[in-house]
Amino acid sequence: MLSGRSTLPIRRQRGAALMEVLVSILITSFGLLALAGLQTKMNAALLESYQRAQALTLVQDMTQRLQANRDQNASYITASAVGTGDAAPVSCAAAGTRAQIDLCEWSNALKGAAEKTATDANIGAMVGARGCVEQLQAPNPAIGICQPGKYRLSVVWQGMNSTVAPAVTCGQNQYGDETLRKAVSTQVVIPLPTCS
Repeated sequence: MLSGRSTLPIRRQRGAALMEVLVSILITSFGLLALAGLQTKMNAALLESYQRAQALTLVQDMTQRLQANRDQNASYITASAVGTGDAAPVSCAAAGTRAQIDLCEWSNALKGAAEKTATDANIGAMVGARGCVEQLQAPNPAIGICQPGKYRLSVVWQGMNSTVAPAVTCGQNQYGDETLRKAVSTQVVIPLPTCS
């Protein structure tokens, strides 16, 4: 007669489900730790990208200022970097010529004056931002020569990740390790409209 019960001994498995849960928690925790490390690297890359975008905006700003004031291009040439560490005043109204006002305003923008906290602390620029205007070729309006002026505008700052040191000399040896110095630069050619 069959009673519906097997005569084979029942093997009890105690704690197997608990072990499976512990292993899955361990695997999940390793995955979350890896994700946290990835998030940190993504945040650093995002900050580097933001700083580069700010630097490009400031280079473009000075390019437009230089092109708009062709008569005073030589006054824009900087002997040393402007921005972090210079003595430019907060108010540029009494700076003097248009070129001096432009350089003062550029210096303040490099220091982050575009964005401020509630306590008036500048936060709108790159870390240790500096800018340089170099003359690569002097203008020569002499008849038969008609050589336009060429200038290099550079913005440098301290990055978070080491890379190759930039070739431009603007801000050189200002950030400790040269591989942390980041730079964007452009060449501006100022034509001579009166040349023939």
